[in-house]
Amino acid sequence: MQREERDPRRRAGVVSANHTYKYDCCKHTTFTLMGSNTTLTFILLFTATLCTSCDGGKVLVYPMDGSHWLNMKILVEALHSHGHEITVLRSNTSWYVSETSPHYSSITVTQEQAQNLESQSFMTSFLQRSLEIRRNKGSLWAFVNFYKNLFNMVGENQEVVAKLVISIFENKTLMKELKETGYDLLLTDPAFPGGVLLAHYLQLPLVFNVRWLFNGEAHFAIAPSPLSYVPELFSHHTDKMDIFQRINNIIYRSILVYMYHYVSNPPYQAVCDQYFGKDVNVMSLIQGADLWLMRVDFTLEFPRPTMPNVVYIGGFQGKPPKPLPTDLEEFVQSSGEHGVVIMTLGTLLNDIGPEISEILASAFASLPQKVVWRHNGKRPVTLGNNTMLVEWLPQNDLLGHPKTKVFVTHGGTNGIYEAIYHGVPILGIPLIFDQYDNMVRLKVRGVAETVDVTTLDVESLTSALKNILDPEKPYKQNMVKLSGLHHDKPIKPIDSAVFWMEFVMRHKGAAHLRTESYKLPWYAYHCLDVMAVLVAFGLVIIALIWVSFRCLIRLFIWTEKSTSKSKRE
Repeated sequence: MQREERDPRRRAGVVSANHTYKYDCCKHTTFTLMGSNTTLTFILLFTATLCTSCDGGKVLVYPMDGSHWLNMKILVEALHSHGHEITVLRSNTSWYVSETSPHYSSITVTQEQAQNLESQSFMTSFLQRSLEIRRNKGSLWAFVNFYKNLFNMVGENQEVVAKLVISIFENKTLMKELKETGYDLLLTDPAFPGGVLLAHYLQLPLVFNVRWLFNGEAHFAIAPSPLSYVPELFSHHTDKMDIFQRINNIIYRSILVYMYHYVSNPPYQAVCDQYFGKDVNVMSLIQGADLWLMRVDFTLEFPRPTMPNVVYIGGFQGKPPKPLPTDLEEFVQSSGEHGVVIMTLGTLLNDIGPEISEILASAFASLPQKVVWRHNGKRPVTLGNNTMLVEWLPQNDLLGHPKTKVFVTHGGTNGIYEAIYHGVPILGIPLIFDQYDNMVRLKVRGVAETVDVTTLDVESLTSALKNILDPEKPYKQNMVKLSGLHHDKPIKPIDSAVFWMEFVMRHKGAAHLRTESYKLPWYAYHCLDVMAVLVAFGLVIIALIWVSFRCLIRLFIWTEKSTSKSKRE
């Protein structure tokens, strides 16, 4: 039996739409009782099991592509497993977000220009420019070029996303159908806040799967963030800063504030002005979100102030390993007591050029361990017999294998949390974005070492690898302890994420958890107006006292003069 559903989105002017409707078993299940009581009991239990997942909601997902989609997809699959109907809004240029899936329906909209982050060639070029700038690190010119390179990339991508949002808003048929569908919430990654604007347009409760915003780390938008002990993005500081580091931290914060006002926000402010009015800005919409599913775990992150509507789900992608493919399992087992080293630089940055690849290959060849290396470039000439090159690897399953000794990575969030989940120490080769700051946090915990890719050579890389592999060194023990802290929770991060999203669905939002501070002007938020009133009041009191004293002194002088004059007369 199959429920018939109207498929309105095929008329919505979109490129294509793939829809999978969840069967409403609670309303439509019929069966004939036959056979023994055992059969009847089984049927009743089976039907009851199905019915428990039928009271699902409708969730609209506006994702970000690339590695961000990899963790968003986990949330989508978890929601689907709980009986919710998921619709993913994707563009025809999407790189990772598939049009068809058993876990969600898709609506594909036409995008004239793809985001640069969706282009492997652009990201490779961006990486090479970043590395060239870093080779001159320490100079003011390199500092300026670093941010110029970053601002250009961010600005171009934000403009593309803003244009896509306008095209969605102007598709009246699509917008009508989105409104009529009756979604219970919109789930989005606000690093590119197109989904934030769409949620406001549709007046839907808003939930974030978030780590970064378009102006830096997400906490800075909603929670008090004292720069005395909360390190800013790109500062590479810990939460223990001396006075010079605090000055440096303020400078980095100021630069990101500049980026927000003059690089990231203008394209979206134009959209707000056109569709919502000049009194609306995208930052206030972001701050007004109902729920923030923060991809952070304080076993790794530095302690800092937070808010009631922030739910920490760092490491939610962690899961027990599955068996490896036969050929890979045989290779791993052939390592014997030495074990294996896993090497990957993520989804976007896997080609780092032949020069660095040769250095990596030579260092790996000198190890007694076997190496599984995800590598898409030219095969290195110095590659050793102990190294297997693969175009793709089951990262979680390899990290969870008992023979895995070290994880060599660029320091992306997904990878490091999987390593923490499985207790595997890390050798970091940070390349761009937040990867340096992630490695700072790992080094402070004593579970990782870092090498600089711009000064990398065979000797330094080999030394770092052998250092971490040395059983006398505490890297493994520290990581096992960190992993234990990460696992010691009353509820799994993914289950917590699902619970709170369902909470928002049940209660049509979570306004009672949201601070209203974002509605205050900046001077009121920092109580500058109160301080101004108090200062003014104090000045008035001082002025009155001063005037009073002067009057008393003049009166006293006048009285003395009058008395002296009377005596003389």
